Amino acid sequence: MAKATFKIWRGNNDGGEFKSYDTEISEGMVVLDAVLQIQGEQAGDLACRWNCKAGKCGSCSAEINGNPKLMCMTRMNTLPIEEPITVEPMKAFPLMKDLVTDVSWNYEVKKKIKKFKPRAPDAPDGTWRMQQQDIDRVQEYRKCIECFLCQDVCHVLRDHHKHEEFIGPRFLVYAAALEMHPLDTEDRLENLKDTFGIGYCNITKCCTKVCPEEIKITDNAIIPLKERVVDEFYDPIKKLVRIFRKKKS
Repeated sequence: MAKATFKIWRGNNDGGEFKSYDTEISEGMVVLDAVLQIQGEQAGDLACRWNCKAGKCGSCSAEINGNPKLMCMTRMNTLPIEEPITVEPMKAFPLMKDLVTDVSWNYEVKKKIKKFKPRAPDAPDGTWRMQQQDIDRVQEYRKCIECFLCQDVCHVLRDHHKHEEFIGPRFLVYAAALEMHPLDTEDRLENLKDTFGIGYCNITKCCTKVCPEEIKITDNAIIPLKERVVDEFYDPIKKLVRIFRKKKS
């Protein structure tokens, strides 16, 4: 049975440091297994958030060797165990303790986005008719498990701390799921431009790279939303129409 050295961040928002732990690694283990083993045998007060251990709850997000990942989906045999493995909390959110961060900001952001507003039913029995391709597009967005790894890796939030001006890739995906829903009639484009800071995203695709559900965040959500905002507010013909409408009113 092999041994691995883990350097785990210990501390809170006031400060902390990496502490080293040696633990045995067996076949099939993931990083979360090793962290929980260290918690059970060497560091009973180690704070670590987890739940399903199956990559579906999004709870165990952390930075492993500097890369935002789910601990339960990072297999030990993919890491170089001959070198110390660093495990630290996400950097885009306030640290609570050890590997646990306060992600409540995300839930407050979600409340600010206008909710789903369906059009009137297409049939007398109260049902709607939709194209399958429109349904498939929305289903991709709904795979999100809210692990917030995309938020963590986004430089606008991580490095520039624009939490008051930018909602981040997770909620651009959420907005896209609503905006592109074939039944939705609500208009969120002005909010995306003025309040939610879609212009801050410069399409580096780092969010797409870390998504455990492999949602094409940049190509299928952010870019189409940017195109809609540009069409609505920066198209020269539409600008003229708005000017004439204002003059008439």
